[in-house]
Amino acid sequence: MGKEDYVKALKSGKKDYQARMMRGEKPTLLVLDDIMPMKDSYTEVPLGLVQIPTERLVGTKTVGRSNSFAGNFMPILQDNSEFACKWAALSTSHVEEGIREPIKAYEYMNLFYVEEGNKRVSVMKYFGAVSIPGYVTRIIPKPSDTKENKIYYEFLDFYKAARINYIWFSNEGSFGKLQEAVGKDPDETWNEDDCLQFSATYAQFESEYKAQGGGKLKITTGDAFLALITLYGYENIADKTATEMKELITKSWEEFALLQEDQEVELKLNPNQEKKPLLNILLSPRSSKLKAAFIYEKTPGTSAWTYAHELGRLYLEQTFPEEVSTIYYENGTQENADALIADAICSDCNLIFTTTPSFVQASVKSAIANPDIRILNCSLNTSHRYIRTYYARMHEAKFLMGAIAGAMAENNRLSYIADYPIYGCIANINAFAMGAKMINPRAKVYLEWSSRKEVDIEESLRETAASCISGREMVIPEESSRFFGLYHMEDGHPRNLAMPLYHWGKLYERLIRTIMDGTWKYDDNPSATKAINYWWGMSAGVIDVVCSQYLPIGTKRLVDLLKATIISETFNPFAGILYSQTGIVESDPDGKLLPEEIMTMDWLAENVIGSIPKREELIERAEPIIKQQGLKELG
Repeated sequence: MGKEDYVKALKSGKKDYQARMMRGEKPTLLVLDDIMPMKDSYTEVPLGLVQIPTERLVGTKTVGRSNSFAGNFMPILQDNSEFACKWAALSTSHVEEGIREPIKAYEYMNLFYVEEGNKRVSVMKYFGAVSIPGYVTRIIPKPSDTKENKIYYEFLDFYKAARINYIWFSNEGSFGKLQEAVGKDPDETWNEDDCLQFSATYAQFESEYKAQGGGKLKITTGDAFLALITLYGYENIADKTATEMKELITKSWEEFALLQEDQEVELKLNPNQEKKPLLNILLSPRSSKLKAAFIYEKTPGTSAWTYAHELGRLYLEQTFPEEVSTIYYENGTQENADALIADAICSDCNLIFTTTPSFVQASVKSAIANPDIRILNCSLNTSHRYIRTYYARMHEAKFLMGAIAGAMAENNRLSYIADYPIYGCIANINAFAMGAKMINPRAKVYLEWSSRKEVDIEESLRETAASCISGREMVIPEESSRFFGLYHMEDGHPRNLAMPLYHWGKLYERLIRTIMDGTWKYDDNPSATKAINYWWGMSAGVIDVVCSQYLPIGTKRLVDLLKATIISETFNPFAGILYSQTGIVESDPDGKLLPEEIMTMDWLAENVIGSIPKREELIERAEPIIKQQGLKELG
């Protein structure tokens, strides 16, 4: 029996050896001594008896026995060798009695290297053991700025809380996201039941995932698992049967494939101008009438953001009175978004707009379950291939607002009230500051955050005594307040100077027309895995600035001139030499920031007085949107 097993293991070893040779890789086991950090640049920590995941056993401590095994720990020495006899005897012993004696190993960067017990590991791997007991010494390198080192230190923090060593990730921040996904605070300790449930859930997922070819993807099993529980919820995944888990993995496969592409997003900066040939239009069957659902987080009467989208919905009905019908749902939450989308689908809606980033997960889940329904979410830099996302380049309008503020600033002091530190928001702040500086080099922008805890905005504004204030974008029907757009205070009352405008109706109209004329599919590249994000601005009519009658005629003409250059794309607010609070961002006078750099800004312009708040400094209701759309260091 042992002899036959050795022959099979030998065959597996030789096959792996040849495959690694063909790929230009080391064909035998890795040797820890060859890759250890320099002396005095690491510490050793004994961990005691540990269950070592066999999958993470990758080599030997010293070079001695490394050449007896292929890289997969299967033997490569002839079957008549002394080594083969000992391996076969150990194999027989394992079948009859089980191997119980712990090995000795070193752990470095959460990979394990055997010091004593190489043949035991080989036999256990051959028989498919999930883990092997061993006395482990951990090698901890000094902290560095490398991605691998940062991930490892995040793992060390996670290991202190959970004592779990069989999951690994490709990206920074993932261990923290896992802790959050399972319902734990950052440093909260796991109890035995927590660990057992997680182990069972992860093992079931891993089995089904690898059975479907997950090992061929360029991500770790942990990456895929985290994506799934983030999307569907850990408790829901833990309750799945093997059949249900298999079906869910199959449905979510494109999401896993997308993770290989560094979560890239393909930005569509302008509407697709590609025209469908006239003959194709004439020969194409008439498309069925579109019924669109709009899912709102609040109500049009209580939220300026929702009100702007509601105006877009009404515009859509007026533009397509015969071709399109719409319904809408108010007061959506992360808890009921799934049910609202399901109700829309049951109401025969074939197009659904979820109008806030916090509905992304519900949108993706529904799109996976209903591939024939077009679902779009209003968010920026969201990488889900099953849905399309859309947003507006508000920073273009904010640049014009800043220019107006700079021209009207009597004391060179401006105030800017921001809401959440999410993608796009920082670009708005900086564009405003740069517009102000272009007109008034002495202009300073005092930044306030409405979402920061224990902040009295009114008191801060009084202390700053700014000439002009940039507040929320627009007024809402249920309030008569004039504290919106760009305004300045006169005898305790605001006088509005200009207002930025979201014209979502224009965006919705353009998207509807691509469906009607058959060009919707032209945005899809079947061979691409990038998610599609429509990020349109003034050139598409989605963003505008409305100027007050109180604005001086010269300033109004300046705004019209700048607007024309932005629409024609002959001027970019983020072009030329750019300075942040800490130094030069762009040093080339002819350079300009890429759209992706504008979208993901995490710095403030040099003339901004203030800072980007940390996550713990924000109010509770900011948590859902920060979790989904917050800057990298916040989300």
